[in-house]
Amino acid sequence: MKRIRMPHYQFILFDLDETLYPSESGLMDVIGERILQYMIHKVGIPADDAPSKRRLYFQKYGTSLRGLIEDFRIDPADFMQFVHDVNPADFFGASPPLDHMLAGLPLRKIVFTNSDVAHSERVLNTLQVRPHFEMIIDAHTVNFKTKPDPLAYHRALELLEVDGFGCIMVDDKARNLIPAKDLGMTTILVGSNGVSSAVDFSVPTIFHVEGIIRQLLPIER
Repeated sequence: MKRIRMPHYQFILFDLDETLYPSESGLMDVIGERILQYMIHKVGIPADDAPSKRRLYFQKYGTSLRGLIEDFRIDPADFMQFVHDVNPADFFGASPPLDHMLAGLPLRKIVFTNSDVAHSERVLNTLQVRPHFEMIIDAHTVNFKTKPDPLAYHRALELLEVDGFGCIMVDDKARNLIPAKDLGMTTILVGSNGVSSAVDFSVPTIFHVEGIIRQLLPIER
C-alpha cells in the first residue's frame, strides 16, 4: 500500500510580478513593450516578427530572455537592465495590507521570480515589504533556466535545503505552478476567479492567500 506523504511546511515561495501587485497596474505591459524594443533595436529582429517570436519564446521557454539566449547568445545582464529600466513607483505604491498579511504568515518567505534581483528589490521596496523576504531566487540564480523549466525548481529547493513537501508556492501563472506541484509543493494560483485542476488552490488576489494558509496550518495572532 502506497503511503501518502504529508507536508511539513517551512517556506512560502512567492512569484513577484503580477502576483505581489495587481496585473492592472500596467507595469508588466510597459516591460513587455521594452522587451519588444530590445528584440527589435538591440538584437535586430524585424519589427513585424518580434511579437510572434516573443510569444514563441514564452510558450517554449517561459521567458523571452531564455529564447534570446538560446538563439542569439545575448548578454542577459544587458537585457535585464534594459527591459527593467522602469520605476515601479509610477505604477503602484506602498501596500500596508500586503505588509500586514505577510507579517502574519509564520513561514519563511522567498521571492522566486523570472526577473532579476535589481528589479525585484525595486518592486519590493516600492510595496514596502522587502524585510519579509529572506532570499530572492532570480533568473541569474537558476542560470536562466527559468520557470516553468523543472531545473529552476530543483535549483530553488537545493538552495533552500528543503524538498517540495516543505514548500507552498504562489504564482499568477498556472503553468509555473505545475512543475512545483509535481515536486510536492502545495500550489496557489493568484488572479483566478475559478478553479484550476492543475493547482491545489485558486484565489482572485494575493490578499486571499492568507485564508488558504489558514486552512493549511494555524496562524498565530
